[in-house]
Amino acid sequence: MGHHSKIPSEMKEQILHRIRTEGLSVPQAAKDHGISDVTIYSWLKRSVSVPSNILQINKLKRENEELQKLLGKVMLEIERSKKNHSHYGV
Repeated sequence: MGHHSKIPSEMKEQILHRIRTEGLSVPQAAKDHGISDVTIYSWLKRSVSVPSNILQINKLKRENEELQKLLGKVMLEIERSKKNHSHYGV
């Protein structure tokens, strides 16, 4: 069986605060603190002060960041393509 230890309430609140305010993902928070993501999800479920859609909001923030990066890459490729075509007189 797994090792079960009581996590100090201060640490629990710190982890939940980072997830709520910084947009830290639950899997990353679990990895950072050496605990199970299932544990953190259960804390979030039981937490009264967390809006029910906070996980969805954080997911959408991460997806938005990924899409912005992708858009930046596409725009860069378009600019390069334009420069290459003007270089060859196309």
